[in-house]
Amino acid sequence: MPLDNAAALEALKKVMDPELHRDLVSLGMVKDLVVEGDAVRLKVELTTPACPLKDTIGRDVEGALRRAGFARVELHWGAQVRSAPGVAQSSLTPGVKNIVLVGAGKGGVGKSTVAINLAVGLARQGAKVGILDADIYGPSVPILTGLDQKPTSRDGQKLDPLEAHGIKVMSIGFLIDPEQALIWRGPMVTGALVQLLRDVNWGELDYLVLDLPPGTGDVPLTLAQNVRAAGVVLVSTPQDVALADVIRAKLMFDKVSIPVLGLVENMSAFVCPHCRHETAIFDKGGAQAAAEKMGVRFLGAVPIDLAIREGGDKGVPVVAGAPDSPQAEAFLSVARNVAGAVSTQVLKAPRLPVIGAQPRA
Repeated sequence: MPLDNAAALEALKKVMDPELHRDLVSLGMVKDLVVEGDAVRLKVELTTPACPLKDTIGRDVEGALRRAGFARVELHWGAQVRSAPGVAQSSLTPGVKNIVLVGAGKGGVGKSTVAINLAVGLARQGAKVGILDADIYGPSVPILTGLDQKPTSRDGQKLDPLEAHGIKVMSIGFLIDPEQALIWRGPMVTGALVQLLRDVNWGELDYLVLDLPPGTGDVPLTLAQNVRAAGVVLVSTPQDVALADVIRAKLMFDKVSIPVLGLVENMSAFVCPHCRHETAIFDKGGAQAAAEKMGVRFLGAVPIDLAIREGGDKGVPVVAGAPDSPQAEAFLSVARNVAGAVSTQVLKAPRLPVIGAQPRA
């Protein structure tokens, strides 16, 4: 068989994306293919810049082409995040490709810390990312990002999000007096959330991360009725009391047809900074076992660590402040796994249109 574009494409049809379980050619991931003698040059366009299996795909591509007779393989990378069906055309969030919810069955499990480091982690790997603090009663994102200014509006119609650590940021905490308690009934809370989605100029984003309030109340139900979320990341600590609540949260998201992307185990274990001895303060491995029991992905474990707490208090998430640290790598691994789960979810059959909030007249 002559060494030409057809031969290269035939070889690449045997290379499967390990996450999506389809070949690279049918997925449209092979770009700029050029064959010159026994040399081949191509670009593989990943479905996310945070692809967790990039190295595996690279090895498989080179191996397939060499087996087909090509002596030299020049491989370049690109990334184009695919949009969940209908999301980018949504009246609430035009231009946003994927909405990723971060939830928990109970408070105190570090959900907001995971959400902000997830968002910054996706951005550090090349994605365009925003985060919306949807925890109306207890907004933590202003502290976690170090932002305290008021948002402004260039057009007099929509607020411009603030920016920190490479991501766009919006929170009800920027709009209210931080010294005052927010005493709102359910309809006011859900109305405020819809406004924060609709009346903010998010622009073009690959991922919009929503930090949900804990539990199974009004906010998740409102989101199910008004947005097409790519899915929800559930956060839990390893002990039984937290896992029981996260299992209930998973069942709630199943009932409202929001896919569960997977489970993160936060505060997995404490590693002594002096002797490196590991202590399972809240147990260890419970979330992974729960994920297996529920039939969802285990997205990774994050340790209890002083640097993570200090970064949050200073408004500098550990992924931004110490990107090469083991603590940051734990969050970056979670971010890559979430990106892969979103890509897989996007390829599934589109869901029915969501009927909910409408754009302003």
